[in-house]
Amino acid sequence: MEGSEKVSATSSTMCIQAPTQITSPLLRPAALGAITLEDYQQQYWPVLDSAVRQLLAHSGNYVPISYEQMYSCVYKCVCQQHSEKMYNDLLGLIKEHLTSIVCELNVLHQSNTDFFLEHFYQAMQNYNHSLKGIVPIFNYMNRFYVTHKLNTDLHSELTKLFTVYIAETQACHILRLLDEAQGRPFAVKPATAAGIIKGLYSLNPEFATLNPRLFAKYIPNVLPPTRMEDLPMYAEEAQVMQHNLQEQQGFSRLQQDRKRSSEQALLNSAITQDNT
Repeated sequence: MEGSEKVSATSSTMCIQAPTQITSPLLRPAALGAITLEDYQQQYWPVLDSAVRQLLAHSGNYVPISYEQMYSCVYKCVCQQHSEKMYNDLLGLIKEHLTSIVCELNVLHQSNTDFFLEHFYQAMQNYNHSLKGIVPIFNYMNRFYVTHKLNTDLHSELTKLFTVYIAETQACHILRLLDEAQGRPFAVKPATAAGIIKGLYSLNPEFATLNPRLFAKYIPNVLPPTRMEDLPMYAEEAQVMQHNLQEQQGFSRLQQDRKRSSEQALLNSAITQDNT
């Protein structure tokens, strides 16, 4: 016979037993036995821990994990009253990851300020992308523990961790560097500057109070409506910016005027030729 079918023969009958199915204990129904704390720590959480670490480390790339197995682990652990333990373990793992990012940013802030802003922006993007894979895995825990008992949601809590561990600790450095870069055109990529400001504002609008004018360049309605008496101040700011461009970047109105004169001369020559 084929496979794992067993054949038992008697003097008058032949009985074919159903094949034995061998499945991972993580995919078996929880009703087959209680999951002890030791089972959770040795069998279930290590699988979830590994999956979360992969999602955090390889954000934006394909991560070869079995979501069926992840959902099954979470479901059975919640049913066996391990929700609180699992939630705290997840938060601890995320905090560990964010702490490592803070260390990297602190080193860059001392050694390579030009790359500091880019690294922060990339870390923020990667973290947000990772949450799109992490939160669905723990959906059952989110529904029946985080939402029901803690009156919040998992995505919000994980986002708060990024705000507390990274955004709040680095905000002053970030805004100072961005403010300094305003006088050095193209010192920071426009997309990076815009992404950082919008990202900080989405994490906590109160960040805008640290530098309202900087945020107002990317976020509408941050500043109060313009008043007539403020127009001279804005005109002065525009003059200062033009002066900085001329002094620091080598831009010159004379060069611009020469360029326009040359373009106008070419245009006049073309018109004359057409008329003849």
